[in-house]
Amino acid sequence: MRKTGAELAVHALEQIGVRYTFGVPGVHNTEIYDEMNSSDQIHPVLVTHEGGGAFMADAISRTTNSIGTLVIVPAAGVTHAASGIGEAYLDGIPMLVVCGGIDRETDKTYQLHEMDQKAFIEGLTKRVFLVEDYEDIIPMLFEAYDLANSGKPGPVFVEIPVNLQRFKGDVAALPVYEPPVIETVIDLDEIRKAVAILRSARRPGIFAGWGANGAKEELKILAERLDAPVSTTLQGLGTFPGDHPLHTGLAFGPSAVPASRNAFAGCDVMLAIGTRFSEIGTGFFFSAETPENLIHVDIDPDVFNKNYPAKVALAGDSKKILEALLNTMGNDSGASNRARTSGEMRINIATDKNNYRTIWQKHDSKGRVNPESFFSDLRQSQPENSIFVVDDGNHTFLTAELLPINEGDRFIGPTDFNCMGYAVPAAIGAKLANPDTPVAAIVGDGCFTMTCMELLTASRQEIGPVFYVFNDGELSQIAQAQRIVYNRTPCTGLEGLNLEGVALATGAHYLGLSADDDPAAVMAHANRLADESNRPVIVDVAIDYSKKSAYTQGAAKTSVKRLPLREALRFVGRITKRKITG
Repeated sequence: MRKTGAELAVHALEQIGVRYTFGVPGVHNTEIYDEMNSSDQIHPVLVTHEGGGAFMADAISRTTNSIGTLVIVPAAGVTHAASGIGEAYLDGIPMLVVCGGIDRETDKTYQLHEMDQKAFIEGLTKRVFLVEDYEDIIPMLFEAYDLANSGKPGPVFVEIPVNLQRFKGDVAALPVYEPPVIETVIDLDEIRKAVAILRSARRPGIFAGWGANGAKEELKILAERLDAPVSTTLQGLGTFPGDHPLHTGLAFGPSAVPASRNAFAGCDVMLAIGTRFSEIGTGFFFSAETPENLIHVDIDPDVFNKNYPAKVALAGDSKKILEALLNTMGNDSGASNRARTSGEMRINIATDKNNYRTIWQKHDSKGRVNPESFFSDLRQSQPENSIFVVDDGNHTFLTAELLPINEGDRFIGPTDFNCMGYAVPAAIGAKLANPDTPVAAIVGDGCFTMTCMELLTASRQEIGPVFYVFNDGELSQIAQAQRIVYNRTPCTGLEGLNLEGVALATGAHYLGLSADDDPAAVMAHANRLADESNRPVIVDVAIDYSKKSAYTQGAAKTSVKRLPLREALRFVGRITKRKITG
């Protein structure tokens, strides 16, 4: 049969279950867009910028069983999308990037958008494919999809030259996608070693990352059987219910909240699941110490022993590994060896959490919105199947510490690539793919300004995520650090932002939230507006950032420890001098 490359590509996308694509049509991909327009399954979404489209695609993969997919033009489309592709790459999020390419049949050079795309994008993707023949289009897209989802997931890039898209070529058939059979080989000897160590533990602890997301039920059973406190990475929030009595919070060292610091004090056996012990996850490395008896579970064996040595390393899917641990352990969890009773530890965790919230409640926010009050009311306003989206900044760690992510909730945000501008488009992608699920984005004003024009996309698609913009007039996370180190804040002011004007320009609703307002009432109003109008809502929050999160305080102390003694003394001297002289 004879088919255009565009027809073949859309057939492949339908076969692998693509529901939404994001991008901007251009000279080198309009044939694919024309074919998608005839698809009953695929909904192509026009974005204002390919960077926003990549974050939307990322959110699709994080919150659904469909793969987030970009359909973009070469060159500028690729460079624009690179931030979102890079975030997915470092965070381990599957993504399919379908890119147009220059005409490969002409003998002319210096074509529009002509560049070596492979050289540019291969460091941000698992693999780069260049289609050279009609027969390769469907199999390559199938292979790219499988690769994006296998092992440590990530983005895969497929370039389809415009000449193949436009013209018809001969193909033998239209293959049907068949998922690969993946066999997980579990080393039972290592499983038994891990179980023996866990049974011997006096103070076991569990540290869970995003890689534990597919093993939530097994994680909960194992934690209860071991009676072990559970802390998570930032990306791992939601892998363990925030309202569970064994949940302690973000991180486990000096950068953690008191519940985590105290529960993990003296931890002699740690089970780490689906985490690479990265800089953010550990509170900048130096603030986190793991015990000698570290059992590390991850689908990517390359992460073992990189930052912390493991006594036992278990490579494989977290769900299957935890199932094997539970089956081998049985009812003999070694509870008689524990240094603390179940009731004692759970009471201590609850007490530490309540005390921490009380400290925040008593903080004088001096006419601005107290973060604890905000997050307490936000939790009450959102049903426990909500999707919460954050960006990169001070608001991120306040959310992690003060907003419980409970069972059924989902929490997404940028972590290892740590890209500002994530929350607005990611919340749009999440709401688009989960129209019946409430989506609340908590975003700093600096992050918001990077991608806020994507609210136009939400208005055009008639969807209503709610955006709580923490509006304090500066890049607060950096500004706080600047005040400590330099006693001044160069180049971090964000004066002049008019959020009501942004709402007017993008078709969004606008609400203000000041210290004189009832947060619960404003949030209820925002949710009603979003639901009834199917339009996005901006809530302008006059947040108080004067009190630092536990993570920020711990990170500041840790940063000094990372310096050589001579440099540390120089920094301390400069800080002291500027505090005195102003």
